[in-house]
Amino acid sequence: MIQAFESCHDGWGVAVLVGVPHSDAVFATNPVNFLNERTLKGTFFGNYKPRSDLPGLVELYLAKKLELEKFITHEVSFADINKAFDYMIKGESLRCVINVIGN
Repeated sequence: MIQAFESCHDGWGVAVLVGVPHSDAVFATNPVNFLNERTLKGTFFGNYKPRSDLPGLVELYLAKKLELEKFITHEVSFADINKAFDYMIKGESLRCVINVIGN
């Protein structure tokens, strides 16, 4: 995170932090980096807007133009939901499907 921000060009450089950092991650930099007009932004779910964006994605998926299955790395039952969090915390999964119906 810090390297991305500090490598931005003075005056117009922008670093966008994507993803969830480790719980013990710390961001420390010299405040002068901000005074030099570097910009740090964050994004949560890519600034996705479900109400307007989801219908289009559903249409693409139903038309077989969007392959979601290749992004699923794990599937767990609701009873094993803690495993899904463990995968996420360890960085071992891309997407984990939690099955709330059945086993």
